[in-house]
Formats: sequence, structure tokens, C-alpha cells
Amino acid sequence: MRPRIEGVDFAVDEHIWGHRLYDEQLPHLLILEFLGVLASNLDKPLHPVDPKELRFTPQRQTRLRALLFNNPYVESIRQRSISNEEKWRQWNDRFAQDCMSLGDWDLAYLRQRFAEFDDFAKAVELLRSSAFEARSNKRWSSKFVFPFGPDALYEDVRVKDDGATSNDRRFFARGGELLYLMLSRSRRGAELGAILKASLFDSSAPMNRLARALQGEPEFAGPRSVGYLPHDSHPRFDIVCEDWLAILSRNMPVYDALEHLISNAGLNMLLYFLECAKAESGDADPVEFVCEIVSRERTKVRALSGDSFQANQSLSLRAVRASVEKIRLTSEWAEAAQSRDPNGAAAALMRDWFQWPAANGSDEDTSDADTGDELVSKLAGKAEYRHGQHVGKIHGSWSRALGLTSRRLSRRTRYAPNDKLLKTLVISMVSDRMQFDDFLALARSRYGLIIGDVEGSRLIKSQQVDQEALSDNREKLETRLVGLGLVRRLSDSCSFVENPFAAEVAP
Repeated sequence: MRPRIEGVDFAVDEHIWGHRLYDEQLPHLLILEFLGVLASNLDKPLHPVDPKELRFTPQRQTRLRALLFNNPYVESIRQRSISNEEKWRQWNDRFAQDCMSLGDWDLAYLRQRFAEFDDFAKAVELLRSSAFEARSNKRWSSKFVFPFGPDALYEDVRVKDDGATSNDRRFFARGGELLYLMLSRSRRGAELGAILKASLFDSSAPMNRLARALQGEPEFAGPRSVGYLPHDSHPRFDIVCEDWLAILSRNMPVYDALEHLISNAGLNMLLYFLECAKAESGDADPVEFVCEIVSRERTKVRALSGDSFQANQSLSLRAVRASVEKIRLTSEWAEAAQSRDPNGAAAALMRDWFQWPAANGSDEDTSDADTGDELVSKLAGKAEYRHGQHVGKIHGSWSRALGLTSRRLSRRTRYAPNDKLLKTLVISMVSDRMQFDDFLALARSRYGLIIGDVEGSRLIKSQQVDQEALSDNREKLETRLVGLGLVRRLSDSCSFVENPFAAEVAP
């Protein structure tokens, strides 16, 4: 018996990937939501736990985000040639007028913490400049400061005209909750949790103290449970955990490491999405990203990379139909067909699997006369349509946000990793130094990245591309990594990838 998932008309996507992944929750938002769950479970961070018992209490921090993102006149008032008291008075009048619907806030604590208005304005500007998507046209309640510590974490909310707030699942769609469950189900999750707790939840860190000074007393939402993850274990759970442990062991400040954690988590979550799609549709081949190292000339690898992107784009939709239609292969389906009421028995089985059709007959698209095959066909159509609205867009939107895909010098989207992602790959995979060929082999086995002729031997054998094209592609990557200071050439045939942030070894 599958667990019942609340808040959905039918459950198909949810039993393949979990409830829920969403295209608009880009990797940085996923990490922010993850940290919010972690913040409520610092007593046993990322320890194995029954998901029914795992709960968290997210922060709202409405005052902090209003001061940062709904406060456009603070800088203009700071520049006026008036007294400190007059600056405070003018700003308070403007802010109270614009934010009057948010409640009767007593902001006197700001005067106690910032004697000079100019200091307050500079603090606002400093934290605002660190924000994700600070210049986007998102509403102010959906903009997020960099996670400098526990006081800088808060969930996505919708603010109504009367000032009432409620959590919004558009940008915090539960992907971060699923990531928490994934890491807690990995072999070394508890070890990672202890490191994250020590490095990212220091309330005495200067920038966290600044966030706390602006926010005042923290604001909390009510406690809630986490989303649904259908897999008790998965190879990708252990890979992302090992990657994070590697990144956090490098000799770099934790806030710099966080940028690589975001990129790495996004890549691994994208791979999880595609791997689950392949498994659901019965495809045992590993996920592949044929990557072009961008150059001005048109290459055969460019066309093949575009084909690779399109092939992966179709995986999730194929998985949805396969997930619905596989019910026909079960012994329960055969028994239903032989029962006295085959239509009713098929509907009951569909309801057990997919929470559809509704038991009270309220679904306008179905009737008691529908056969089992008709119900399967109708649900497959409904599931494919809903999937195409958001979940089906995950591959395109996430790969673009990661810097894995590009349309530069081409009309087609293809895999063409940018410098930031390449640097994350080096930091994740290379502890000190690694032969370039070994680096390419590991990138192939760990992330499905096909760049050189050895990794793409299958494509050469099937005559999709010639060896020379992939060899040239390999050389372009080597040259690019040399330019980034990540590869050292010892001779024409011997190059090493070097991690510039390799952990210092004690003498």
C-alpha cells in the first residue's frame, strides 16, 4: 500500500521523485530550504530518522526582509544633509507608511543598536548586496539574504494586503526537505551534519549578528512535517554526501565553499531526477551528458551535445506514462479483470496506487462505465499534462541555472559547462592532484559527463561521432582548465588537474 500524499488530486510524479521537486526552486533556493530544516534539527543533524517524526519550525524574519528589500529610500535619506535625528524621523515615517499593513511594528530597537542612521543604512546595504537575486523583480518577501548564520535563514512567504503571511510553495517547493532526507539516508550523513552545524550555524559570526541586529527577536512559523521521499536508499544520496564532505574539507572559507555546495547539490539533484526517470521507464543505461567545450567553430560535438540534451529532456515524460501504465503488468490488475465487477475493481486498484479516481465519483472525467484501460489512458493524459507544467521543466531550468547548458553561438540548447561549474567539479573530485585522464574518467562515472574520446567510446563505435572530434574536445577542456589555473602540464602527454584549495597537510 503506497502512502497517501496530501494536497494532490492524483499521485504519479510524487512516487517517482518525491513530493516535491519543482522547476522554479533553483539550486540556491533548494539549499536555503535545506538549511532551514537543518536549523530545526541541530540536536541530531542529518541523523537517520523516521520521516513521520521529522519536523521543523521555519523562521519568517519578516522585519529583516522588509528592511532589506522593501526599503528603497534608506540610501536617499542617508545622503541628505540633515541631522541624525531628522534622518531617523523621515525614514521612520516613510517605512511606517509603506509597511503599515504588516503590523504595528515597534522599531525602537533599531535606535538602540544603531545610534547613527548612517550606520543603519550601511548595514542594510551590506546585507542587501549579499542577497541572491537582489536585482530581480521578485516580490520582496521572496528575496533571500546569503545564509551567514541561523538568523539569516527564513522561508518563502506570501504577504497579503492585510499583512497576514503564509508560506508559499513556489520557490520553497520542498526540494530542500527532500535533500535533507536524502543526506540523512546516506551512509555518512551524521558526519556531514556535524560539520555543517559547526561551520554554518555560528550565531556569533559578524554577518549573522548584523542580521540579528536588523531583525530583532526572531519570528517563527508553526512546526510542520517534511515532504515525501519514495526511496529509502539510492546511490546518488551517498554521492552528494561524499561530495559535500570533500568540498567542506578544502582549504577555503565556508562561505566560499557554500557556493560550490549549491552547484554540486544542483548537479546531483538533476542526476537524481534523470536517474529516477530512467529507472521508472525500465532504461538501465546510465545518464549521459555529452558536453561541448565551447569554441567559435561549429563542431560535430556541438550537434551531438544538442541531441544529448533533447534525449534527456524527454526522459521524465516517458517515465510518467510508464509509471501509470505499469499497473497493467501487476497480478492485482489481472485479478481485477477476472472479478465480478472488473470496472469497479480496476478503479479501486487505481485509487490505491494513484489516489485517483475519487471514491465519491466527484471526478468529472470518469464514470462507473470506464474500463480499467480507459482509466489508465485518462490518468496518463492528466499526469503528462500536469507534469509538463513544472516538473517536466526541471531538466532545462536546473541545467541552465547550474551553468551546465548554453545556447552561445548556437540556436539549440546543448551541454556546455561554464567555468564556475568546472571549478566546482575540480573542488569536488580532486583532493590534491589527479591525472587529467583520470579526472575525465571520474567525471564520466560520477556525473555522466562525456568530454573526451575515451569516455565517448560508445558514441564512436556507433558512428555518432568520430574520435578526432572528441579528442579535440578533450584538448579544449585541458586548455581551458590551464587558463583557469586548474591544470598543470608537465609534458605533451602528461597533465595534472590540481585543486588550488587542497587541504593543508600537517608536516
